[in-house]
Amino acid sequence: MEIALLSFPSFKPPPSQTLSLKPTAPFLRSSKPTFLSSKPPSCPSIRAAISRTKKEETVETVKSQLENCYLLAAVEYKGFTVKQFQDLRQSLPESSKLLVAKNTLVLKAIEGTPWEALKPCMKGMNAWLFVHTEEIPDALKPYRTFQKEKKVENDFTGAVFEGQFYGPDDFKQLESMPTRAEIYAKLLGSLQSPAIGLVGTLQVPARDVVMVLKAYVKKLEEESGGN
Repeated sequence: MEIALLSFPSFKPPPSQTLSLKPTAPFLRSSKPTFLSSKPPSCPSIRAAISRTKKEETVETVKSQLENCYLLAAVEYKGFTVKQFQDLRQSLPESSKLLVAKNTLVLKAIEGTPWEALKPCMKGMNAWLFVHTEEIPDALKPYRTFQKEKKVENDFTGAVFEGQFYGPDDFKQLESMPTRAEIYAKLLGSLQSPAIGLVGTLQVPARDVVMVLKAYVKKLEEESGGN
């Protein structure tokens, strides 16, 4: 018995029917995954705006302190400890205000005003003393007391009073100015001896004469109010 082996030709699809797994459309192409960065974007414009706002607030604060201010003095700030500066602030009377501000900002606030005479102090680090009383010696005395008690070498670097600049060596003139009580006593003495006392009063500096007249006017107002 013979077995016939049948052979079949191998089947190959025609070239036109060959399947291709290569993507032909853009959306089928493989691409690397994209991860979102967790780092927040930098905002230099916001930081600059905040800094500009703070500077503007400082300038406005200085301008507000200059209202009804009789004397503005600069104090050497470098070397102060936080505790010392706090103690100094607490030792000042309510009529005095001590601020720390950059020279450039203070200069911007006083520009075009009589306080601009303080320009020689615009160097180094300064604290600024605003005195809102005519009693200048009494306003400066607490700092001198603080210097002695705390053994602080920081001194005044300058001041402006009535549009005039006073350097560190000129502070004795400010600290020796007559007080209101002394001016009042001088006024009474002048009134008791009009011919001689008044002439003597007019020979003193114009500033003292003005203060004498102010004290006399105040005396008259008090007397008229009491009647």
